[in-house]
Amino acid sequence: MPSGRTRQFDVDEALDRALEVFWARGYEGATLPELTRAMGINRPSLYAAFGNKEQLFRKALDRYQTGPMSFLTEALRKPTARAVVEAIFSGFVRMQHNRDKARGCLVVSGALACGQEAETVRRELAQLRQAIVTALRERFERAVRDGDLPAATDCATLARYVATVLNGLAVQSASGATEKELRRVATLATHAWPSREKGSGVFDDS
Repeated sequence: MPSGRTRQFDVDEALDRALEVFWARGYEGATLPELTRAMGINRPSLYAAFGNKEQLFRKALDRYQTGPMSFLTEALRKPTARAVVEAIFSGFVRMQHNRDKARGCLVVSGALACGQEAETVRRELAQLRQAIVTALRERFERAVRDGDLPAATDCATLARYVATVLNGLAVQSASGATEKELRRVATLATHAWPSREKGSGVFDDS
């Protein structure tokens, strides 16, 4: 017989439950007792399967990016820049649907109000937010080359604008905004979209 004790829980299910706790409470707000209770395991089992709290958070964050936040990667494949942005906003709003415990965005709020001991997590989430801005800027630059956006479009500012709206939607959702209210904001945000016929408006780099 193999030595050691057989793991008596589903690792993927336990990780999903940990993600819900981090999503709802943030990194620092999620305590180990709360995590182990939600995951249905004891502390030694958590350490054995996932490592310490920071390692568990990183695993949950990876699951968040490939699961609930996967709409972002899919949106970047849309044929036009405007379709990309509309898909990002609608994907985020759909992600909030019927979520009673965990609303908003883990990447936005997961470690915004953390102490010094969580500084590495805070920096990692800041890097992820910047990576989203960079991915948007590169997609918009391609749109300019393709003639989908006006040549004078300030792609860096446009990317920052979209990310700012997305972050704002996350904060509003976490504060209790309804799906209908979020959709209205997202629709209003696209009204400032650069027009090929009229120039790029507020996103003109002149």
